[in-house]
Amino acid sequence: MNMIAPHQPRRVCALIPAQAHMFELSICAEIFGLDRREDVGRRLYEFSLVSAEPQVTCSITGIQLSGLKPLSTLDGADLILIPSWSRKGDTAPAILNALIRAHQRGAVVASICSGAFLLAEASLLKGRRATTHWKFLDDLTLADPRTRIEPNVLYVDEGDILTSAGSAAGLDLCLHLVRRDYGPDIANMIAQRLVLPAHREGGQAQYVPRPVSSRLDGDIAPILERIRTKLNEDWPVSRMAREAAMSERTFVRRFRETTAQSPLVWLIGERITYARDLLETKPFSVDVVAQRAGFGSSESFRVHFRRRLGVSPSTYRRSFSWKEPVQA
Repeated sequence: MNMIAPHQPRRVCALIPAQAHMFELSICAEIFGLDRREDVGRRLYEFSLVSAEPQVTCSITGIQLSGLKPLSTLDGADLILIPSWSRKGDTAPAILNALIRAHQRGAVVASICSGAFLLAEASLLKGRRATTHWKFLDDLTLADPRTRIEPNVLYVDEGDILTSAGSAAGLDLCLHLVRRDYGPDIANMIAQRLVLPAHREGGQAQYVPRPVSSRLDGDIAPILERIRTKLNEDWPVSRMAREAAMSERTFVRRFRETTAQSPLVWLIGERITYARDLLETKPFSVDVVAQRAGFGSSESFRVHFRRRLGVSPSTYRRSFSWKEPVQA
């Protein structure tokens, strides 16, 4: 049993709107609401659900929560969690004032997924790094242009303000908060109980879906389609331009106008997209995937893959495929 020195449990409040998201709320309750005395000898956290509404309905499921604590409870919180929030920017002033007052008093504030929009509305992200679900990154920039968006991370720790990416990244953030409070042994124990890695590699880029259709219009579309069918061949700009019947200068200009990318950046992206498909669906070794996707070597493939997605090809395969690699 991992024992920790006795002291008062940290007071944690989850601030929830009238329409709450059950999954994100459950993450907070699972990490901070359970009595851990059986594992560590005492309770780690005192957990409360706080709302400006007397009753909250969880969206989709229709489950109703009652007996919630009032906003004044935030005045005594050490940590305030925002499991989710509306992106409309129409939060009642009483909620914003209670959150701002608690933060100014010294409470740590952490958001999961769309919860970052409440922090932006309260001007708590001004000049800070932050993240949210990849679908909402542009919306968060519009909500507060002063925010420094981190698009490819699972969470951002700014000390007294923390934000996470999409819903499941809330688990990573909450385990990180436990690690900050009580050290890696306690965080690892909770992760093991949940059958989760104590720390996931990479960011959310690996979970962003690839476009269903990648067809392009215009006079360079035929050469782009040709390249996609022969990604394992060498494609210097000179060959692309020659097969498109253009000068290199004209080709590069038309390419940027059509794709908003340079030919090399686009080519690497297409090769990584194809490599992801192979890793997910074919039992090829990483070396074979690198060769079929057109990378000069497995080393080059690993470098570009990690740079784009934040994880190694092997880690990506373990996350998205059950097949064992073979050499053929």
